[in-house]
Amino acid sequence: MNTVIPPEHPDDRPGEGPGTGRRRRWRRKRTPEPALPPGWRTGPAWQEMNGRRNRLRTVRTVSVLALVAGAALALVRPSLLLDRLPGHQADASPLPAETARPNAAPVARAGLPDRAHPFRGSPAERWASGADAIELPEAKAVGGMSKADVALALRLTKEFLVGTNLDPAVLRGGQPTAAMALLDPKDPDTLPELRRALRDPDERHDPLDLVSRFDPDEVAPAGDVVRVRGRMTFGAGKQGEVRVHADYTFVYPLVRADGDGSVTRTIVRRDVKASLMDPARWLVTRGKLNLGWRTSEVGNTACKVYDGYYHPEFEDGAHSGASADGPAVDPYDRHRSLGMPGDGRCGTTTRT
Repeated sequence: MNTVIPPEHPDDRPGEGPGTGRRRRWRRKRTPEPALPPGWRTGPAWQEMNGRRNRLRTVRTVSVLALVAGAALALVRPSLLLDRLPGHQADASPLPAETARPNAAPVARAGLPDRAHPFRGSPAERWASGADAIELPEAKAVGGMSKADVALALRLTKEFLVGTNLDPAVLRGGQPTAAMALLDPKDPDTLPELRRALRDPDERHDPLDLVSRFDPDEVAPAGDVVRVRGRMTFGAGKQGEVRVHADYTFVYPLVRADGDGSVTRTIVRRDVKASLMDPARWLVTRGKLNLGWRTSEVGNTACKVYDGYYHPEFEDGAHSGASADGPAVDPYDRHRSLGMPGDGRCGTTTRT
């Protein structure tokens, strides 16, 4: 399984975390029986015998009652028992919203995905879902733009992310029509290039630079949920410009189009900068976004295939595309900055 990645970060240390092979030994400590002095009584007196029988009856009664109560509780609340089984993740509570870059990669989680639990074993098991996961910061006036202008810039950026990465029709190979309608038609580059890439994709014109799409003849979503994590910020650009920075990771669970086989996941991280400008100062269309610098990183897609679709690989299937020629990368590691767009090399995904 491969990922298009930037150069390896020095803090990436694959293999750390729970379940990396360290074995714990255990031993039972036995206390030796004390030596009895010669002539010491080795059996209890009859009074002690009666008291011991009563105590044994009490212990047996309490033990039986405890077992019955435990069995009844397990029937009513089986999670209390399952949470203590090896490899079971007791903590699946949702994470709070991301407000700053994490200081480390998320820890490993046990388990394999299936159709009923497509995010099992993934850090995304605790992430928020869909468009609601893209929370907007509170708007305020900056750069000569009003609070209402800033709020509009944030909302349009969210709608663009939703239209290019969460729209079910787009994920199944459709055109991102709604998202394209948000872009400024006066921008001489973005819209023409995106239309060209969707019409006739190749290495230089790849719609996947902005849009998440899968070949419907090859794979289908495993359910209706996409897990999302990230944050959005804004600041002043030049006079009459507000700049929005969005950094989000999308996790897509997938099955084969024919419904057979296992569940896999493709992970896409988008780092996008967008601007809303004052048409009184700039040659722009009012209420339309202008896209600036952007980069992306994809975990689990075939290397160097430029047909406008992601091609995830399954554990029980053959690998496709070119061989990996880059370093190994954890696609869930959001403490790494993507930096400038990478050199196009394909590396190995450490987990999906």
